[in-house]
Amino acid sequence: MYLYVEQWNVTKDWMDLSKEDRRAYMNKVKDAIDKMSGAGVENVGWAMNDEHTPYRSDYRYFAIWKLPNLEAVEQFEDGIEEAHWHKYFSQVNTRGKLIPLNEAMDFLVNLEKHSTSILD
Repeated sequence: MYLYVEQWNVTKDWMDLSKEDRRAYMNKVKDAIDKMSGAGVENVGWAMNDEHTPYRSDYRYFAIWKLPNLEAVEQFEDGIEEAHWHKYFSQVNTRGKLIPLNEAMDFLVNLEKHSTSILD
């Protein structure tokens, strides 16, 4: 199982679209999400970044996904590219294989000074 976090802001191209064009685009996105759910992709949720969040990122919107495997992750990313999402949204992503809390904590505790990754 993989977790995937998308964070984004709208671009000028998005703001230049009419509301009707924005709705049409989002309807296509929703159709694609509905199809992905049949392949085991779960949208955990979408949210707006609370302006009072401590250490807040500079991205206003975010979505969290659970995907069954790396192949599904790569298909998900391909779908985002095919939808030309990045034309309308300036985005950063975070993805990784879901690991148990204790294992994640052990990685952090056992890091060596030369390590640059949680997986080292």
